Amino acid sequence: MPEPVTPPPVPAETMTLNLGPQHPSTHGVLRVVLELDGETIVRAAPDIGYLHTGIEKNAEKLYYSQVIPLTDRIDYLAPLSNNLAYCLAVEKLLGLEIPPRAQWMRVLLTELTRINNHLVWLGTCALELGAMSVFLYCFREREEILKIFELVSGQRMMTSYFRIGGLALEPPPDFPDRVDQLLRMLPGRFDEYEDLLTENRIWLARTRGVGVLTPDDAFAYCITGPNLRASGVALDLRKAEPYSGYQNFDFDVPVRTEGDVYARYAVRMAEMRQSVRIARQALDGLPPGPIRADAPGIVLPERDKMKAEMEALIYHFKLVVDGFAPPPGEVYAGVESPKGELGCYLVSDGSPRPWRMRWRPPSLLNVQLLSKLLPGHLLADAIAIIASVDFVLGEVDR
Repeated sequence: MPEPVTPPPVPAETMTLNLGPQHPSTHGVLRVVLELDGETIVRAAPDIGYLHTGIEKNAEKLYYSQVIPLTDRIDYLAPLSNNLAYCLAVEKLLGLEIPPRAQWMRVLLTELTRINNHLVWLGTCALELGAMSVFLYCFREREEILKIFELVSGQRMMTSYFRIGGLALEPPPDFPDRVDQLLRMLPGRFDEYEDLLTENRIWLARTRGVGVLTPDDAFAYCITGPNLRASGVALDLRKAEPYSGYQNFDFDVPVRTEGDVYARYAVRMAEMRQSVRIARQALDGLPPGPIRADAPGIVLPERDKMKAEMEALIYHFKLVVDGFAPPPGEVYAGVESPKGELGCYLVSDGSPRPWRMRWRPPSLLNVQLLSKLLPGHLLADAIAIIASVDFVLGEVDR
């Protein structure tokens, strides 16, 4: 009897798919090269660099004060956090002591910035998973925050409101009432979002157990911020290394242990509530006093003095024309931005311009995480995972 013929093995074939750089699911201009076995992702490789602006190198040609508008454009959803990291670094070089009123205003506005960022994240993440109403609601509330930014700075997004030594302007008289109305309104709106999503069966099916990040992997990829805290690590620079007066505020650090898309959602929702809590303390306890450090030759004089005092006019002229020169040295200042630890490294050679400026951008590290989280999941899950880690390509490419 003839032996049965064994057919030759069929070679496994995979397909390469470009997700981006102009795909409607991407955040900014990102390309992710996916290798697929059917609908399962075998390998993922983020490809960055499509949005390169050269901000770090351009800063070396500008006076220290002229760099601030560039920082707005690094993470354009959290410009005040960028301002703060840079100002803290320069102030550390100079040894400047910032007045309490300016510190508390910085805390108040950076917490509103955190809510602004998380609202954009939640709205776009929900939209990509089919929840269009949440997107509209989040941008409704974000509009009120942008009105506050415009009230104090004249700009909705690129505010450049924090300055070396303090603030650009004293907030207008109606600022406390406007912020009070906003803080009273937000908790109820957060309840609306959670009513729509937290127990929603479709939302749970698309987010629970998807894109799990372990604490060990988070440390290996140097992940910080909400992505790290959603994996069970309660690290927050506002608590661990307080800056700008955060040691004076009472707040909790939200933590989840699951490490999946749903945990990252839950942590950011809780963080928005804590930001309201911090902002309320800053508003109610806002101390009187100046908004700029008393440092002639470094900080621009008040405009009223400049118009009435010759000495103030001379200081203004010299600062604008020649800048100021910090002593030689190098410093690092980090803040807890909405996406993680945002750090500014500065090197001074004693001239009026930075010899070197380098940023530690959390978005870059969050993007690199995709190569770890995407393999093993279905292509449909890739959209949820990419959205959940939260990044802005302006901060990635700089």
